[in-house]
Amino acid sequence: MAALREVVICSPLRTPVGRLAGALAPLTARDLAVAVLRALVERTQLDVAAVDSVIGAQGYPTMESPALGRVAALDAGFPVTTTGYQLDRRCGSGLQAVLNAAMEVQTGAADVVVALGVESMSNAPLYTEEGRRGLPAVGLLLHDALTRGRETAGGVDYPTPDGNVGTAETLRAEYGISRHDQDALALRSHQRAVAAQDAGAFDAEMVPVSVPGRRGPVVVERDEHPRADASLDALAALRPVLVGADPEATVTAGNSSGQNDAAAACIVTTPPHARRLGLTPALRLRSWAVAGVDPRRFGIAPVPATLRALDRAGATLGDLDVLELNEAFAVQVLACLADWRLDPEDPRVNPRGSGISLGHPIGATGIRILATLAHELPALDGTLAVETLCIGGGQALAAVLERV
Repeated sequence: MAALREVVICSPLRTPVGRLAGALAPLTARDLAVAVLRALVERTQLDVAAVDSVIGAQGYPTMESPALGRVAALDAGFPVTTTGYQLDRRCGSGLQAVLNAAMEVQTGAADVVVALGVESMSNAPLYTEEGRRGLPAVGLLLHDALTRGRETAGGVDYPTPDGNVGTAETLRAEYGISRHDQDALALRSHQRAVAAQDAGAFDAEMVPVSVPGRRGPVVVERDEHPRADASLDALAALRPVLVGADPEATVTAGNSSGQNDAAAACIVTTPPHARRLGLTPALRLRSWAVAGVDPRRFGIAPVPATLRALDRAGATLGDLDVLELNEAFAVQVLACLADWRLDPEDPRVNPRGSGISLGHPIGATGIRILATLAHELPALDGTLAVETLCIGGGQALAAVLERV
């Protein structure tokens, strides 16, 4: 078998992250995907005829854009020769799109692939599986895709009836993590994100989005989710989601990730093809790994996934300049850091905020993190980073990335 080719990631870009039912809510997932693809082409002057495929990641699809990568590519002006498909690994979907693209490029199955991640949680569907068989006497039951996807991700044998919040509370009890420590981490996340936002640190990675409005188009060019007014007192005043069933519950909307809208994309190719197309590589993929754990404690899965990826790269946690550990929940981050024996205030961990402050549009998050990493590594004069995300249903992805 021929040796695997070197893979580089070029020009990761993202839209602003919108709040649930916020500024980006009028746009569908396809709208957001097309916007970021067009911006990627415009910024890089990419020859779209050279793109073999667009891999689209989305956690809450509808049949308005089946095989999202293909539909978004066509709507964005890519030629009909550009193939595409769609994948779902829940919170890891965006990073998985990058890794699938990398494998295609490494093996020579493709030379240039665009990885795309998108989510419009504001437009996640309500659905039924019953209507085609006739109308039941009690009427049709509509499931909320957002809620249902969290309840069923463990299948029949590993039920998670309280969704991801219930699994976060499991880690809280197992690790003895206090409400105060969760809220303190959430506050740091907001403070870091707001500081980065105010300093213009996100500007280079972000593309503005035009949203139709009653008085004409409105341009959205700033993340909506970071809270400059966050405080420990305000966070402490929030009611835990499951306190009715568990008086010791601690997980609140304030120390959990947001439900959000956004899109992100990047180009995955080899160094020679990047030079030929006039692209500037930002990151090199050193290694990656996936790990599985009990779905009822899914938030701890980044621990084995990260250690496995680091081992494959011949590196350790001590070698990292940045550790981007997506904040699904503050308690989940604290549990992972405890297993790694890292200080929760370690400046290498999410230096510009993460899911609690920036939001978590699940299909887009993995590439959103890449876009941030591509700019924060040189700003911090760093070389080596890990991106890792826990995944509802008991999985995690981790990638070791090197600044080019």
